[in-house]
Amino acid sequence: MLIKEIRDTLDAELLVGEDLLETEVHTACGSDMMSDVLAFVKDQAVLITGLLNQQAIRTAAMMDMVCVVFVRGKRPGEDILQVARENGIAVMATTHRMFTACGLLYEAGLNGGCKTI
Repeated sequence: MLIKEIRDTLDAELLVGEDLLETEVHTACGSDMMSDVLAFVKDQAVLITGLLNQQAIRTAAMMDMVCVVFVRGKRPGEDILQVARENGIAVMATTHRMFTACGLLYEAGLNGGCKTI
């Protein structure tokens, strides 16, 4: 799935990363707990979260993710968007709740890729 398809599937607004719209992604993770993302996620390309702070972007960068989608109508400030620009991460905002956003992306063919314990 391309990042632009994620945008369209979630009726999301692209806030940063116009140049990344043609980037292909294969997996996603939905979480508000960055410690879980760090501990249990591998091979992820998209982070879906409601955690509205720089740590979400920094965690995505550490995990080599290329896109962060903020859910529940949350809109990041310029400080968060600047960190995303510096790390080459596309950022979107959608009004969908996390459960719905994950379901829509799964239905559209995007899979999870979490490690098993």
